[in-house]
Amino acid sequence: MTLRPFEDVVAEHGPTVLRVCRAVVGPTDAEDAWSETFIAAMRAYPDLQPGHNIEAWLVTIAHRKSLDHIRARNRRAVPTAELPEESTARGIPGSYDSELWDAVGALPVKQRAAVAYRYLAGLPYAEIAIILGNSPDASRRAAADGIAALRKTLSIAVSGDIR
Repeated sequence: MTLRPFEDVVAEHGPTVLRVCRAVVGPTDAEDAWSETFIAAMRAYPDLQPGHNIEAWLVTIAHRKSLDHIRARNRRAVPTAELPEESTARGIPGSYDSELWDAVGALPVKQRAAVAYRYLAGLPYAEIAIILGNSPDASRRAAADGIAALRKTLSIAVSGDIR
């Protein structure tokens, strides 16, 4: 059995990987993480075993590249002479929901990743556990806690009170 052309893999799984990158690093750095994911995947693709779950493999690479972006962002020097200009749509014209993305960005990394991999990529908890290095039960708990935190945060933002 031979592997499909890599272009077909990018066309099929590219949107899922981009959603995962947006959820983990935010919309500003998502395209960079997406590109780095597929560059790394392209290099490793010839060695991939036929029959391997390509989507889970790509999400694993995206997870690692996204964490690299987060680490690099934390190491970058912050200019103090001038304030940076604020972008209005964070690179996604007409589709930026600041309350939602701010709430997702405020989640702990494992919860954010579990929510992204489960609800944006549609991965089963067993695959998420492999990516995050924990058990399927811990992945399920992290996703549930993340969704609960989002519901609480967004209901407070919408209603203005604590429920």
